[in-house]
Amino acid sequence: MILNTELNLTLRPMQYPQFFKLYKDSIKNIWTTDELDFSIDFEHLRDKMSPKEAHLIKRLVAFFATADNLVAHNLVLNFYKHINSPEYRMFLGKQLFDEMLHVETYLLLVDNYLPDPVERNEAFDAYRSIPSVKLKADFCFKYMDSINELDTLDTDQKKKQFVQNLMCFAACVEGLFFFGSFAYVYFLRNKGLLPGLAAATNWVFRDETTHIDAAMAAIQVIREEYPHLFDDQLRKATENMIDEAIEVEMAFCSDALSLGVSGISPNMMKDYLMYCADNRLVQLGYPKKYLTKNPFPFMVLQDVQSLTNFFEKRVTEYQKGFSATKQAIVFDEAF
Repeated sequence: MILNTELNLTLRPMQYPQFFKLYKDSIKNIWTTDELDFSIDFEHLRDKMSPKEAHLIKRLVAFFATADNLVAHNLVLNFYKHINSPEYRMFLGKQLFDEMLHVETYLLLVDNYLPDPVERNEAFDAYRSIPSVKLKADFCFKYMDSINELDTLDTDQKKKQFVQNLMCFAACVEGLFFFGSFAYVYFLRNKGLLPGLAAATNWVFRDETTHIDAAMAAIQVIREEYPHLFDDQLRKATENMIDEAIEVEMAFCSDALSLGVSGISPNMMKDYLMYCADNRLVQLGYPKKYLTKNPFPFMVLQDVQSLTNFFEKRVTEYQKGFSATKQAIVFDEAF
């Protein structure tokens, strides 16, 4: 069984082929930062961004700077440790690669969007020093810390704690925090701004969707094998956790949009987050709670644009490399 404490290393006979299929599917979506081009973004940041939009971008960069490292940290210390499926561990190996690629992408983003060393320092320290970003990090640490001491899942209570951590990172961190930030990026793309960031986000979006699908598939297996864990107490705890995640993300929204940005508002973002939360609840096996509609048509259509004919386009359009030396990651710079 998938939470058995006796380590299973056997791929034949394959017990969970659905996870192996997810691993194979994720391999088809390998990309590198050499395929990103931020050159037009530089012009937009200099000439087309209003101070209100610039503030939004700085907050997004501050969140992105360390977000995927938090996800990777939990993945290695908790997911890999406790999900006793060699097939799923194969997928987690690819997911860890994805997270490191996202970390590298956002390192490039910080280096190129924030030329001022002081602003770069602030971005990398945002999870401790910028209140709205710190709230997100603290939310992550809260659910990571709750199972740090669990060496083995040898009781139902420990299994529940682990399931809640799995739900937290799938439904709340990747499923709400990241999707909220993606919405800001696609909002700006819809205004014709920052195509480099939008292209990078397309690929990250695709990765994160796969990560969520895999975690939800693992939760479904746990639900089938350990149905007694999914009692009313866990349901209420899950709903409270998602409520808290929405509040945390709305605090970030209030900060990011504090100067006001034409075309997007906190109310619209709250509706979108609750719409996403309902989708996550359904994936978790629970009924919808918030019953809002998606206020952002560009989020419905986002994958019709640059992700159409994805594998053909990456050859003909995205294999550009770094034409400008300022896009390269610098290894000897001291902050």
